[in-house]
Amino acid sequence: MANFFHHGRALCLAAAMLGMTAGAQAADSSVRVGSKIDTEGSLLGNIIVQVLDSHGVKTVNKSQLGTTQVLRGAITSGEIDIYPEYTGNGAFFFSDEKDPAWKDVNAGYQKVKKLDYDKNHIVWLDPAPANNTWTIAVRQDLAKGQHLTSLADLSRYLKSGGKFKLAASAEFIERPDALPAFEKTYDFKLQQDQLLSLAGGDTAVTLKAAAEQTSGVNAAMAYGTDGPVAALGLQTLTDPSGVQPIYAPAPIIRESVLKQHPEIAQWLKPVFASLDTQTLQKLNASIAVEGQNAKKVAADYLKQKGFVKS
Repeated sequence: MANFFHHGRALCLAAAMLGMTAGAQAADSSVRVGSKIDTEGSLLGNIIVQVLDSHGVKTVNKSQLGTTQVLRGAITSGEIDIYPEYTGNGAFFFSDEKDPAWKDVNAGYQKVKKLDYDKNHIVWLDPAPANNTWTIAVRQDLAKGQHLTSLADLSRYLKSGGKFKLAASAEFIERPDALPAFEKTYDFKLQQDQLLSLAGGDTAVTLKAAAEQTSGVNAAMAYGTDGPVAALGLQTLTDPSGVQPIYAPAPIIRESVLKQHPEIAQWLKPVFASLDTQTLQKLNASIAVEGQNAKKVAADYLKQKGFVKS
């Protein structure tokens, strides 16, 4: 019996020593944090870096690495370990645009979480309660004067012969799941002279056109969490029929890295939970409108909320 006990203890000791060496290796290996090239990507990427840093995890900051495709390639090939993604993009990653799950915040999250884990061993952590989806923003004076808060209100206004001109990218105007989907669901049709097509997909340009009333423009293609919207005197219209997928931002991480640092999920959970649509609009505006540095905006926010010690 004594012999058996001794053997068991040796096993425990060996396991403990193995654990220690694994820990030493983990402490040594940096976590590579990526993000997309846009304003919000830069903000969220820096938030992740700073939260990890504050807990003593070494990081490599690869924020603003590129487009969605670039980030996707980088995480699936193991070049980066974690980055902020959007739940609705699961529809495109897995060629599954028809599933209504993407239009429901929880169903879309659960679906992409399962698909990405099963196929790529990528873990989706808890999302923010925000929706960075395609929408239409109108000038606040028009919104107030005509009581426009939703796309259904916009349809009513257009049918009464209201003056309207939209600045948008060619992609937004032509892509079946963008403007044509809004027109079909809310029963309106914009004529050629009611559209100003701008090159590229940058909402900063379309929003500026509406703010400055370029060529008579009083509305713009926008994203739900765009910072310049309120700052430029515009208001985004809600999509009560849920035409667009919900794009909730969530950190996604390679499983092998999460196993080395399981606490990352708990550290990021309250931070992302605090990032609702209005908060993201405000933080994005500090960068896009006021020209502040994304690192500084992230640091100020995390300190102010008490997520990192100053």
